[in-house]
Amino acid sequence: MTTQKPISEQQMSQMQIKSKNSGVISNYNESPLLRDDKDDEISRSALAVFRAKEEEIEKRKMEVRDKVHAHLGRAEEATKRLAEIREELEALTDPMRKEVSMVRKRIDTVNRELKPLGLSCQKKEREYKEALEAFNDKSKEKSQLVSKLVELVGESEKLRMKKLEELNRNIETLP
Repeated sequence: MTTQKPISEQQMSQMQIKSKNSGVISNYNESPLLRDDKDDEISRSALAVFRAKEEEIEKRKMEVRDKVHAHLGRAEEATKRLAEIREELEALTDPMRKEVSMVRKRIDTVNRELKPLGLSCQKKEREYKEALEAFNDKSKEKSQLVSKLVELVGESEKLRMKKLEELNRNIETLP
């Protein structure tokens, strides 16, 4: 087995041109068998160089692919870690945030309910004061009327008693 030196692309292209044109450019001193052996050797050499280059390309391609996969794996791990850190940060911001939010919403709701109740209460207080004033006025009027009634009844009784006495005297004066 012979070791082959790496052949540059320029040398390889020259060998290919020579092998293509080997039938046209021929050395009259060489035999056709020798030329075929040289052509075969050049072809094998070019093929070996081509295969070596292909293997190198494939090897580098695999290395790049492995690096990309490694970077993707690290990126996924970093993404997961960042998500965990964000969750911890949100939890650390305000551990009672949900409860505080619920209480604030409840306060807003109660506040909205209080406004109409306050207005209703004020309206009913006004109505109560008006009704109380009207009640007190009617009570005064009633007591005045009762006093007047008592006075009138008293006078009426006196007048009737006088009338009865007068009638009684008239009866006694009758023969």
